[in-house]
Amino acid sequence: MSLAADTRAAVRARPFVLDALRAGLLNHSAAAAWLAEAAALDGEPDAVAAALRRFREDLPAYATESRGTTVSMRSGVGLSAADGAAEGDAGEPLLRVGDAAVAPEGDRTAIVATGDVDAAALGASLRRLAVRDIEVPAAGVAENTLVCVVGRRDGPDAVRIVEAALDAVPTTDST
Repeated sequence: MSLAADTRAAVRARPFVLDALRAGLLNHSAAAAWLAEAAALDGEPDAVAAALRRFREDLPAYATESRGTTVSMRSGVGLSAADGAAEGDAGEPLLRVGDAAVAPEGDRTAIVATGDVDAAALGASLRRLAVRDIEVPAAGVAENTLVCVVGRRDGPDAVRIVEAALDAVPTTDST
């Protein structure tokens, strides 16, 4: 592959670099030096910087969109085996993944968003929760419902963070 193609692949492998490049916030020289080392690019940093500038011209501008959702908090959930409750029971799990489930009894809090949610909305929410150092031991999205499980004390802050994330979900134009 060419240096330009290698640079594009290195950027795509590091979504935070792609976001900064799309937003016009990237110091091309600093990013080129870092990428040259981190991705073991076979080229001088100046050439990598030039490839970054050309790549930026081909990318859509960074943009976000607001999602129509309702966000609520459910206290008293926990993580357990997925076979605990039968379909239709009042105690049906909020989320099942493999052999684990978010059950209606425990010492954690579930943040539940319903409406226009998808994997991009979940990703935006998880990024913002991580930046605020809020641990998320379980999360998922399916059929217009997004669930993030957090510690009991983190619940109120997590609701506000998820609401803010859903008001500015990055658009996912292909690159």
